[in-house]
Amino acid sequence: MKMTSFLVLLSVLIAAGRCASAFAEPDFGPNVVIFDPNMNDVQNRFDAIFKRQERNEFGANRYACFFKPGQYDLDAQLGFYMQATGLGQSPDDVVIAGAVRSMAGWMRGNATVNFWRSAENLSIVPKQRRGRADVWAVSQGTSLRRIHVQGDLNLWDGGWSSGGFLADSKIDGRLVSGSQQQWLSRNADWGQWDGGVWNMVFVGVSNPPGGSWPSRPYTMVDQTPVIREKPYLYVDSSGKYFVMVPGLNTEGSVGSSWAKESTPGKPAGKSISIDQFFLAHSERDNSATINAALSAGKNLILTPGIYHLATPIRVTRPDTIVLGLGYATLIPTGAEPAMVISDVDGVKIGGLIFDAGPVETPSLLQVGESGASASHAANPVFLYDIVARAGGAEAGITASFVTINSNNVVGDNVWLWRADHGNGAGWKTNGVKNGLVVNGSDVTFYGLFVEHCQEYQTLWNGERGRVYFYQSEMPYDPPGQAEWSHDGIKGYASYKVADSVKTHEAFGLGIYSYFTAASVVADNAIETPAGTGIKMHNMVTIRLGGKPGSGMLNVINGRGGSETQVRPVRVSE
Repeated sequence: MKMTSFLVLLSVLIAAGRCASAFAEPDFGPNVVIFDPNMNDVQNRFDAIFKRQERNEFGANRYACFFKPGQYDLDAQLGFYMQATGLGQSPDDVVIAGAVRSMAGWMRGNATVNFWRSAENLSIVPKQRRGRADVWAVSQGTSLRRIHVQGDLNLWDGGWSSGGFLADSKIDGRLVSGSQQQWLSRNADWGQWDGGVWNMVFVGVSNPPGGSWPSRPYTMVDQTPVIREKPYLYVDSSGKYFVMVPGLNTEGSVGSSWAKESTPGKPAGKSISIDQFFLAHSERDNSATINAALSAGKNLILTPGIYHLATPIRVTRPDTIVLGLGYATLIPTGAEPAMVISDVDGVKIGGLIFDAGPVETPSLLQVGESGASASHAANPVFLYDIVARAGGAEAGITASFVTINSNNVVGDNVWLWRADHGNGAGWKTNGVKNGLVVNGSDVTFYGLFVEHCQEYQTLWNGERGRVYFYQSEMPYDPPGQAEWSHDGIKGYASYKVADSVKTHEAFGLGIYSYFTAASVVADNAIETPAGTGIKMHNMVTIRLGGKPGSGMLNVINGRGGSETQVRPVRVSE
């Protein structure tokens, strides 16, 4: 071959290689904003989104902000329906020098309504606050996952805050809980934990605080018995997008998974090309187009938006992944659930809001068909960062938020909320009988928040259930005792384990009341059958206030004492 011909061929091959490595950005839609460290307007663009979302509690806009690997000088304040996510394989591939924070200035420091925001898979070097501390003042429906804070982290900003979730994360310095009333930390590392109000639960944490229940509001579980961390997006050096699916750990885990990886930047698990995902858009996709893609073997990413569904999204294939970006929201318009998962192995659902619609449904999310009996012990179904609600944004009604018929399902940060404020919030306008109904066996929850439903908040019929952290408020608005009683029992327990169940265990349960009608009471906060297989660890009830004569009369099964003041009643069994 002549030298000139060789050079021509070589140039063609180089050009072809360049084309192969240059990938177009996936069509995530206009509300996914992708930042690059070479951009010079990152702060202004992020601030513009925050300004729209800071007070947008029940608005329609949703945003996911992605950061490609590199360093950013940025004060990233998060408002409602905002997700900040690093696109590296390790959290340390994306470094935010400044802050990734949630504040409550819009509510004069009251963070008890700082809902629906998350940060994932990035590292933070705090610079925005005194003491080099990042601030994450939030309540339910929020998450910090795969976060590395190279400094301190405060879970309050000087006012009230009311519950949140931290998982698979590392805090180099102090974590100060401040006014946080309740909190779940799972698989986390930190230099030191300070604080605690009512109910702080630590599962698989490498350095839990000193002190124990009931003198301190701490519940310690040494190891996380079964977990697969949430799948996450990343981009490789050629610009191609993948979803990483971390491996399953059933041997008991402690601390963050990524900080112990033998090869940093190459996490254990399976990478799936973005080509294997159908990217749905709320303005053009519906149940028919989404189900067609799922039936064709695609996984699913729901880009930010509100999806009105005439029929359910049906997840029928084992190992299917469904991820919502920017709190993508599903609303059924008919009498069927928004999503039905078949009784199959290994389905992974995460980052979604399920809103009740105008027509009553049996549930909003159904896992497994009625009577499901297959074992999924070797490959459980996982539900990550799931919110279900009725009212708030609009009036809606459902019999239950989530019904689990399958065995071996794991919930990891789930908030089920019958709205106590906002649009359509009223005893007869946003009716919800139960928050969670579990019929399957061997179902596990890490971080279960269930509030304000009109009968049992949680009804557990399956065997060998496990719950690590439970937070619940009874409904504020029963019109009177006559309307909120059954079978000679005053009110409904928040946490009900069916009489037929032989084995059940729960750790760190906090149940609160605030009745707006006089003399409304619940006989018990928790009801369980007797038996050596029923183990309920570290329970607390608190009367937050309300009309005279109202409250909870007992913590569990007629025991624990009457809650008559704004103070915790702690019980350990």
